[in-house]
Amino acid sequence: MNAVTSPVCHHRVPNLLTSSKKFFGMLDSPEAPRCEIFSDATNIRESLHFHASQLPTPATPLDDGKPKRRISQSDETPTKKPKLMVSESSNDAIDADVEMDDVVVKRRGCRRTVFRTLGLVSNGYPAELHRALLPSRNILQSFVSSHTSDVFKCHSRTVDSFVTPPYACTYSNEAKCGGVPLLAVATEQGSIHILDTTKRTEWDCEPARVTLEPHDNGIFDVKWNADDTLLATASGDKSTRISSVETQQLLSILDGHISTVKCVAWDPAHRNLLTTGGRDGMLCLYDLRVNNLSDEDEIAARNAVITIAAAHGQDKVPGGRHKIRPLPRGITNILYPDDRPHGLVSSGSFDGILHYWDLRLPSDKSSKRSPKKPSYKPLFSSTMDPTTFHGARCRGITSMSRGSGPSAGLLFALGADSRLYIYSYPTLTPLRTEAHPNLQTNSFYVRLATSPCGRWLASGSTNRAGSLFLFDISNAGRVAPSYSKGADEPISPTVRFRGQSGEIGAVDWARDMVASCADDGTVRIWRPDLEVYQNCISNSEEQKWDWFWST
Repeated sequence: MNAVTSPVCHHRVPNLLTSSKKFFGMLDSPEAPRCEIFSDATNIRESLHFHASQLPTPATPLDDGKPKRRISQSDETPTKKPKLMVSESSNDAIDADVEMDDVVVKRRGCRRTVFRTLGLVSNGYPAELHRALLPSRNILQSFVSSHTSDVFKCHSRTVDSFVTPPYACTYSNEAKCGGVPLLAVATEQGSIHILDTTKRTEWDCEPARVTLEPHDNGIFDVKWNADDTLLATASGDKSTRISSVETQQLLSILDGHISTVKCVAWDPAHRNLLTTGGRDGMLCLYDLRVNNLSDEDEIAARNAVITIAAAHGQDKVPGGRHKIRPLPRGITNILYPDDRPHGLVSSGSFDGILHYWDLRLPSDKSSKRSPKKPSYKPLFSSTMDPTTFHGARCRGITSMSRGSGPSAGLLFALGADSRLYIYSYPTLTPLRTEAHPNLQTNSFYVRLATSPCGRWLASGSTNRAGSLFLFDISNAGRVAPSYSKGADEPISPTVRFRGQSGEIGAVDWARDMVASCADDGTVRIWRPDLEVYQNCISNSEEQKWDWFWST
């Protein structure tokens, strides 16, 4: 014990008590002998990362008649303030010149300081994690689908086949808020089927559907506008078209791409603006109020007001005598954030880097190019490519979905390497990855969708079994970020559904239901029904002729 021994006093210390508080109080009294106080005393925890000599010492008057505390030097080792206790004995007093070996030293308890109350946040220690939500695996397992009332077929426009594969689907904004669940399904032949997926009894007839034919080529994406009166369709004929849901008429044709248009998104803050992304690597922003290039009797044709070429870069070409034009990397998905009215997030087919664009000023002022060919740069991008952490080369992103509610502030992306990636928004920093042994997403037709409540995530798959996967993402934002090679622990056990054949590409959510589209030309609706699910589990051989449920 690093302490300075008190000088020998020639009289006895009267009635030394076991309480340290009373003992040190006696030292402040005039009758107490003049003894030197122990030096280097401190009540700071040993785990703190600073020396005791760095703490400020309160100033005391010079002539207050009390013993002074010596300031410890920087080369001295800090020690704990000892607490003196009297060993059990029949004597009532102890000589002042007692040996130090006869004194029992007890460590003083740690103070309940504000640092310990706040979880040591001030000293760099992690605070207590937020209270996590209860897992909802039981709810996801209770989703079932009827063979008669929950399946829809995409009828073919030709006599060669009876059904045609659906490429994309999306629920109306009213359906996501609990209204009539209208589902728009885009097919390979360029048709749009608007289905009413309201729950009905087993032998009820299917509600009347509305069919639109805006294209003669495959439709790869379809989106409702804010008030559910218009539908925007992105097609393989290099155009995007606007159709009226009420009149079923084609209103506008949006040109500008030189290859297949892969995705389209409406601006939620400006009802006349929408953006498209194509396989040609271009992002095109359209304003339905301008650029009407048609005659009075023709359908309005509009050009893009902003065109961003090679938004995700270009492929490198080998050098040689013959010059080869580099091919741009395709755009796979775009989405508008709700909190930033002029922002746009895009993903590409080459790597897992996401770009954020400010559409008010997309050009780079520092570029030395001529004004006729402005250089467009994203406002910021992902700092790293998460797809390279589990393979030798980078892989593209097939689909993106934005979180809400408990998953707000997160972006979910489906990689071509059959992994689910979680990004932080708005920094676009990769946080975590998910994997499932039966999840295969090595096709750019597979989509991702978040439920309106923000607790669940649906994903298709390219395996032949026709599998639909539902993830519980309620606590995705409360999991510590980790991208080490061993950080494949799932956020929550994934629920798998098998009820269709072929690849399941398009998926989307409405209130209390999720739709899945498969290559067999069917659209199947899954709804939570605990009673039916329990009956299917108890009588599986009998119920398999009427229902599909989780496996």
